[in-house]
Amino acid sequence: MFRKNEPAVQIKTPAEISRMREAGKVVARTLDALRAAVEPGMSTLDLDAIAEARIRDAGAVPSFKGYYGFTGSICASVNDEVVHGIPRADKVLAEGDIISIDCGAVLDGWHGDSAVTMPVGTPRAQDLRLMEVCEESMWRGIAELRPGNHLGDIGAAIDGSMRSAGRFGNVQEYGGHGIGTEMHMDPHVLNYGKRGKGQELVEGMCLAIEPMANAGTRHVVQLEDGWTVVTRDAERSAHFEHSVAITAEGPLVLTAREENRERIARLGFPDPGFQ
Repeated sequence: MFRKNEPAVQIKTPAEISRMREAGKVVARTLDALRAAVEPGMSTLDLDAIAEARIRDAGAVPSFKGYYGFTGSICASVNDEVVHGIPRADKVLAEGDIISIDCGAVLDGWHGDSAVTMPVGTPRAQDLRLMEVCEESMWRGIAELRPGNHLGDIGAAIDGSMRSAGRFGNVQEYGGHGIGTEMHMDPHVLNYGKRGKGQELVEGMCLAIEPMANAGTRHVVQLEDGWTVVTRDAERSAHFEHSVAITAEGPLVLTAREENRERIARLGFPDPGFQ
């Protein structure tokens, strides 16, 4: 099925994809709860406690907690923090901040993984634009998840979308990934690339698509805590992610939230079910 230099990728049956959607629903509902809870004065550790409770109440387990020693159930990245922010009691949200929350859950052995960026209090116009650009690039990438396309098509769509929106930095050091019985699996999914290049996409692949857009340059640096990634120029960053299954009918968004219903219908993607 694949050329010798391509990694073996876990292919899911329709029944297994349905089980992944159930894990995705846990993540989706947790992110909805966090969006409703975010307000000035909360710490990122407060949000982490809400997330862990929601995940465990659903009969699932947080994917992130204990992952290579990570202490949180979510990644909570504020303002110039791009990804992998560690929830902390002393990281208190203020009016005008933005926060990216990455959430993962494993249910009956199957993983869901999704991220959103949201304002704290009244948003600034430039932050809304940054989030819009990042989320749109994610959807453009997801639209390429069809049998016969290639990994390079995903990256080209994401990068092209971001470039067409203006002077935003497309982070290249981090990207998406395969997902299934593990949170991070082959293949790695770059957020840039060339059309027609890279591994061919086939029905049954499940990929997490997650662009990161910076208000300034694309360059980032990891802090001494070994996790938190920040923009090198201290400009703000946004991060969006969905886990998606490749089906004959098109991209099935496994972590779809109710607020995604209209967009998924407009794009002509299969209905993931919102019950």
